[in-house]
Amino acid sequence: METREALHEQLLIVEKWEADQKDLWFWEKLGRLPFALLDKVTPQFLQKKAGEALDEMVGYIDTGGKYLISADSLLVRFQKASGDPTLTLESLSRLPLSLMDSTAAELSKSRSTFATVQGATTGFGGVFTLALDIPVLLGLSLKTLQEIAICYGYDPKEKAERAFMIKVLQFTSSDFVGKKAIIEDLTAYGDPDRNRQVFAQLQGWREVLLVQAENYGWKKLFQLIPVAGMVFGAYVNKKTIDELAETAKMLYRKRRILERLAEME
Repeated sequence: METREALHEQLLIVEKWEADQKDLWFWEKLGRLPFALLDKVTPQFLQKKAGEALDEMVGYIDTGGKYLISADSLLVRFQKASGDPTLTLESLSRLPLSLMDSTAAELSKSRSTFATVQGATTGFGGVFTLALDIPVLLGLSLKTLQEIAICYGYDPKEKAERAFMIKVLQFTSSDFVGKKAIIEDLTAYGDPDRNRQVFAQLQGWREVLLVQAENYGWKKLFQLIPVAGMVFGAYVNKKTIDELAETAKMLYRKRRILERLAEME
């Protein structure tokens, strides 16, 4: 287990990262401008597919649905790395942060590679294959979040953890003011009263997910072009998963550090 001083040093790294999250990146800003216009010219079947993806996330919050993954394969990975064949998800939370960080980084790299290939494939056919891209990217995003949660000892089977993941997903698409509010919510996530506030906010989950829908605007803008959309599709999907994975690692890492510091008090 890390010392108090080491944990505080790691916490400062996360807080510096938080301070750097000042605004949306350029393509997100660009994408929000033509979104209303794009909705008017986008084929109905593509709008329907985006709506279905948003609806599926409701089921994920409530039950996990088809996106809920098993922790077994990850546990095996940690058992080999730690040399402890009896390791469980509960005891995984006691592993060194360095092992959690390295495993999360490996998984993130793997998901990023998959997202690149998938984005290129669905971008090749323009508007027609873009309809396939939306649910696949959503599923990959949720899978990435769950794997990183498990790396830091949190169980995606618990509804409270799935609510936390949706807030992490929201963070990646929020402006600076929104990010500050989300950080405050998630920093105090272990507080039962604060947890209830987060759940209350998620009752309006469509507002959270509509932010994600806006992001499809700039994806439509460039991926509507066959073949050329392949390059942009690969870049955008990789960028999406890279940023999501970085955010998840930082926020779960901070949560684990704060819990360990609290245990030392």
